[in-house]
Amino acid sequence: MASIFSRIVAGEIPCYKVAEDDNYFAFLDISPMVKGHTLVIPKREVDYIFDLEDDELAGLHLFSKKVAKALKAAFPCQRIGMAVLGMEVPHTHIHLIPLQKESDMLFSNPKLSFTPEEMAEIAAKIREQM
Repeated sequence: MASIFSRIVAGEIPCYKVAEDDNYFAFLDISPMVKGHTLVIPKREVDYIFDLEDDELAGLHLFSKKVAKALKAAFPCQRIGMAVLGMEVPHTHIHLIPLQKESDMLFSNPKLSFTPEEMAEIAAKIREQM
């Protein structure tokens, strides 16, 4: 059975898309730690990031870099944090998180909630910077 992320890529499950190319896809996390928290995935479903082929891993990081630059332009911050946990969904994904302080990246922090309209505005703001 396809992962939830593969179903998002296939258009079976809606998302707030930020960016896409032939091999990679970026969308807003539905339980964000901060405004703009974005997930970047390879379209090919691979559970563990280090099981990606070398060119796929490099491509994922280069695509993430483009998204991170757009994210920082859309939501000025000190840095864009990057995390790979991979425990909650069996599909490689990178978290890109706008940071004002290091504690913004604590996954134990309470998650934020935005309305669908706010999520759409956040995604559009990032896409405008791509």
